[in-house]
Amino acid sequence: MNSDRLLEPTVPADPFVLAQRAVAAIGSTPDDRRTAVECARFLVGELCEAAAVDLFAQDEVRRAHRGPLRPAAAEGRRELLAGLHGVPRTEVLVRALDAGRPITASLAAHSSGTVAALSVPLLVRGRVYGAVLAVRADRPFDDEEAAAVHYVARLTAAHLHDSAQHPQGVPLAEPGRPHPTVETATRYLPAGRGALVGGDWFEAVRLHHGRTLLVVGDVMGHGLDAAVDMNAYRSMLRYVAATDVPPHRILSRTDTVMSEENNRRPATCLLALLDPARGTVALSGAGHLPPALFHRDGTGGLVAVPVGPPLGTGLAAYDMTTLTVRPDDTLVMFTDGLVERRGEDIDTSLARLARLHLSPGGSVTGVLDEILLRLDAGAADDDVAVVTARLRRGPG
Repeated sequence: MNSDRLLEPTVPADPFVLAQRAVAAIGSTPDDRRTAVECARFLVGELCEAAAVDLFAQDEVRRAHRGPLRPAAAEGRRELLAGLHGVPRTEVLVRALDAGRPITASLAAHSSGTVAALSVPLLVRGRVYGAVLAVRADRPFDDEEAAAVHYVARLTAAHLHDSAQHPQGVPLAEPGRPHPTVETATRYLPAGRGALVGGDWFEAVRLHHGRTLLVVGDVMGHGLDAAVDMNAYRSMLRYVAATDVPPHRILSRTDTVMSEENNRRPATCLLALLDPARGTVALSGAGHLPPALFHRDGTGGLVAVPVGPPLGTGLAAYDMTTLTVRPDDTLVMFTDGLVERRGEDIDTSLARLARLHLSPGGSVTGVLDEILLRLDAGAADDDVAVVTARLRRGPG
C-alpha cells in the first residue's frame, strides 16, 4: 500500500521525471497548509523517510528570519521527526533561514543511529515563507538529491508567494482534465539535461456549459527561475479563467497582474476556448506562435490568430478570433521548440508544419505522434510542449 512506499523512497533516474511530478503534485489549491502538506508528502514519496514544513504566519513573512515558525505539515516516519524536536531541529532550520540556502547536517539524535537532515528555506523573490526539513536514517543526501529538495522547496515557495499576493482568489479549476466532450493528447519533451524543468507548459481548465480552455505557454529563459515563473503564470491563468471571461480578456487581466510583480520573466501564451455545443474554438495569443488545424484527410494549415504582446509586459492589448471546427478536425497547439531550427527563419519552420500531410483518419494521439516524428522533435534545440485537441459534439 502507500505506507510501504513512504518507507522506501526512491529517486527517479531522470531528474525531469521528478520535476514534472513535483509540478503536478504541489500547489493544487491556494491554501498554504495544503501546499505545505503536498510538499512534505511529495518529498517523502520521492527523496526521504520523513519531511516537515514550518511556516511563518502571513504577517510575519520577512526578508530575514524573525518570529516563531509554526508547524504546517509532517509526513513519513514521525518518530524520526520526533527525535529532532528541540535544539537540533531548530538549529538546522534557523541556520538554513539565516543563510538563505540549503543546510545539511548529520544528527545523532535518534535511537536508530545517525539521522541525515537537510533543511531548505522557502525563499522566493527576497521573501522567506518558512523552511522545509527532509530527514532519513543512516544515508546522507548526495548533491543531486539536495538539488532536487531545493527545487521542490523553490516550487513550494512560489505557490506560497502567489497565494499571499492574491489571497482572495477563486478556487483553482481542476487542472489537466478537459471535459469529456473534448479529446486531447499532450506531450512534453525536454531539450537537454541542463535544468530540471524549463518554462514550457500546457494546461486544461474546465468551464461551465461543457467548455474547456486549453493553454500552451512558454516563459522566456530556462532553468529553475523560468520554471518558478511558469508556475506563477499557470496559476494566475487558471484563477482568471475561473471568472469565465473570453480568452483575450483572460490574457489582458493576467498581463496586468503579472506585470506588477517585480522581476517576473515575460511569457508567450496561446489560449483556445473549445465549445463542443457550438462547434467553435475561440483563440487569442500573447506573443505566441499560431496553432495548426489538421483535417480528417490529413491535410492542414496554420490558423491566423490575433497576437498581442507577451504576458508580463503590462501592455494588455489582445484580441480574439473564433473558428468553426468539425469533430474530425484536430487543433495542434505547441511551443516554439517543435518547429524552430537553429539558423532558420521562423516562417520557414512554420511552413514545414503547415505542409505536412498526415495519415488520414488518425486519432488525436496518432496525430500528435506523427507530427513529433515527422518534425524530428526529439532532436529539437529547445523544450517542446504540444497539445492536440478534438471536439466531441454532444451535451456538455
